[in-house]
Amino acid sequence: MASAISTAPVGTLTKGTLSRERPVPGHIDKPNYVGLSEPPRYTGPDVFDAETIDRIRRAARLAADAMVATGEHIRPGVTTDELDAFAHEYLIERGAYPSCLNYKGFPKSICTSVNEVVCHGIPDSTVLQDGDIVNLDITAYLDGVHGDHNVTFLVGDVDEESRLLVERSHEAMMRGIRAVKPGRPINVIGRAIEVYARRFGYGTVHEFIGHGVGPAFHTGLVIPHYDAAPDYSQPLEPGMVFTVEPMLTLGTRHWDLWEDGWTAVTRDRKRTAQFEHTVVVTEEGAEILTLPSSADS
Repeated sequence: MASAISTAPVGTLTKGTLSRERPVPGHIDKPNYVGLSEPPRYTGPDVFDAETIDRIRRAARLAADAMVATGEHIRPGVTTDELDAFAHEYLIERGAYPSCLNYKGFPKSICTSVNEVVCHGIPDSTVLQDGDIVNLDITAYLDGVHGDHNVTFLVGDVDEESRLLVERSHEAMMRGIRAVKPGRPINVIGRAIEVYARRFGYGTVHEFIGHGVGPAFHTGLVIPHYDAAPDYSQPLEPGMVFTVEPMLTLGTRHWDLWEDGWTAVTRDRKRTAQFEHTVVVTEEGAEILTLPSSADS
């Protein structure tokens, strides 16, 4: 179990200043939710054919490549808005639309969640400090499908408790992915995640979930990151594509929402970390689609 005495800093994040919305060239195909307050209801399948999976794989790989490139710019003194600007340009230069932009009115191209921000942090004038942790959530829309990916990065010299939280959040995601097998219920994923997280006394956020992804940014498929049995017992099937994206905390799993309607912060302002991959269920288990091109070398 985690020590009762926390050594990681408690958050004091406040809202920064937003820059103007970044333009997307007219030749880039836009998702069907752009300009709408809510995305159209998805009525397609949860299981995709090989051609659709191949398109998702390309979009997912581009999101992963954008993550690697943007992550190289993370250091003390950089603003989260500068990271958004880089990722935005990276995606549009390669013919992709940054999926976060204008999804339900989200004003930026990626999410940047610093320290106590559970998810959906809006890039702004916030300056990253030595010792921070920051999650980047980057989704690419390419050839009519989305690929969704997020990674938590260390900024400079980070304390041991925060470093371990980040490391173990990645391992929790991987354990959830390794639990995927055709015929098993969806809830086995969350069970694997929460059992691991409890070993360290971490909170596991319930309300933000993994989701089906493909032609829609979020399909109706729900992937809990906690032990939700007997609910969510739908069997996993080859060809299902979804995200696994657990959020672990150093304290409570509960959170508060800022007035912007997006930024969720831990109620006790203790740190939180998250990782996310888009995966497809195979005959043997799961294939991670959000791997960068460098993984081939």
